[in-house]
Amino acid sequence: MAGPVLEVRGLSVGFADGRRTVPAVHEVAFTLHPGETLALVGESGSGKSVTSLALMRLLPPAPRTRVTGAALLRGRDGTVHDLLALPDAAVRALRGDRIAMIFQEPMTSLNPVHRIGDQIAESVRFHRGLDRHAALKRAEGLIERVGIPDAARRLRAYPHELSGGMRQRVMIAMALACDPAVLIADEPTTALDVTVQSQILALLKGLQRETGMGLVFITHNLGVVAEIADRVMVMYAGRIVESGGVVPVMTAPRMPYTAGLIASVPRLDLKGGEMVSIPGTVPDPRAPPPGCAFAPRCPHRRPTPCDEAVPPLEAAGAGHDVRCRRWAEIAAAAAPRPALEARA
Repeated sequence: MAGPVLEVRGLSVGFADGRRTVPAVHEVAFTLHPGETLALVGESGSGKSVTSLALMRLLPPAPRTRVTGAALLRGRDGTVHDLLALPDAAVRALRGDRIAMIFQEPMTSLNPVHRIGDQIAESVRFHRGLDRHAALKRAEGLIERVGIPDAARRLRAYPHELSGGMRQRVMIAMALACDPAVLIADEPTTALDVTVQSQILALLKGLQRETGMGLVFITHNLGVVAEIADRVMVMYAGRIVESGGVVPVMTAPRMPYTAGLIASVPRLDLKGGEMVSIPGTVPDPRAPPPGCAFAPRCPHRRPTPCDEAVPPLEAAGAGHDVRCRRWAEIAAAAAPRPALEARA
């Protein structure tokens, strides 16, 4: 496999709250290779969207926001750029060209007073220097590429004249306008019905095979993760609490929070049982609990060691990391015991 197209090291984000800084994201680190899909999973308030906005340099500037760490993006010529250290002009040259993002709600991301064609063409004109006519031809091709029929007519449409699924396809076309190496998709299917959601996922996978882009897919839907991801990172209270290949994490989770998320997914093959949920809510970042942030909600919590200090990420297997001091003990207790051999 080629070297990573994106490498994030120790990304931390805090927001100013009076005279103090409230931490929202703690020491996030990962790599993304060409053609790979990395899913970032967690409840609302876990820090997923803040992480993506920090990588895109779309958070409010200092002193309202404090961002530390590094986000190393490989350029088209092989040069590595630290997105978090570049001046604003250099970031604008890369954003939309080498790295792009699909936002969660198209209706709040698309400009309601500009036609679809002009909005898609804007990125091409800025990054490729095309004139308006050439940029609109490129926009028409992109609309066809993402499966919107009658592309020439849709160029002249306004956002409110399109369905929710079509608007999301337009957002994908805008993101892919300059063939980025990294695409961040922030819950792109949340507001769509199941049929359209499946179509959007199939479209993203097909475009990824076609272009070889790396995809960071942010979601709270574990069913989507199982369908689209190669690797998964589970996020809670601003920290990565489990990461690894999608199969080991989904079939043998080691963090109780991950196990709770998986158990809470409705299943059609289980009839008559009650739906499972994780009690409580994500802690307030202004007043985090001592030790493990998940401890107040965890069925396996013990004051010692869970409340003593924030647990580190530990290796639970090849490429499988977990942030839990009791994960080995919990896994051993849950493992099936071998049957006793019959006595002679």
